[in-house]
Amino acid sequence: MEDKLNTEQKKELLNIARKTVAEYLQEGVIPDFSVSDPILNKKQGAFVTIHKNGQLRGCIGRVLPGDQPLWQVVRDMAIAAATQDSRFFPVEASELPELEFEISILSVPRKIDDWRKIELGKDGVILQQGLNSALFLPQVATESGWSREEFLQHLCLKAGLEPNCFLNPETEISVFQADVFSEKDFEK
Repeated sequence: MEDKLNTEQKKELLNIARKTVAEYLQEGVIPDFSVSDPILNKKQGAFVTIHKNGQLRGCIGRVLPGDQPLWQVVRDMAIAAATQDSRFFPVEASELPELEFEISILSVPRKIDDWRKIELGKDGVILQQGLNSALFLPQVATESGWSREEFLQHLCLKAGLEPNCFLNPETEISVFQADVFSEKDFEK
């Protein structure tokens, strides 16, 4: 990761995520923020993950940098994680006090030619075969305790493919790194 965020930048992004979801759920509006920090205005991919009582409650992101600044990607992905993750019912305003926000700022993915080069806990992985694809953030390996093979088998299944699809030469594998931080990192 070329530009690691400092503590204040991380806190600002977490505040944007929480405030956005709160205003969106309570008032139906998407807040605008005045962000002057050049790092937070850089075009970069990011994921927002929401946990409730330690359990995943939503996770959506944008892998590649687009035309939006980082802070805006975080704002928009926070809403998407709360309301559009198809694995869960949309978050309700009454849940806000129980939610914890986590943000992953992504490096640009690069293709690799050997799945054995994946560094668990350091690399996020994108697997693609034809129109099927799936992604795991780097922290999935740490949280799950899977071996490299198990990690890739679960990723193949997530993509709707056979569990050993990562062994197929037609399967493209890309890795990326993430600067991951959450609200619990800053609790007193």
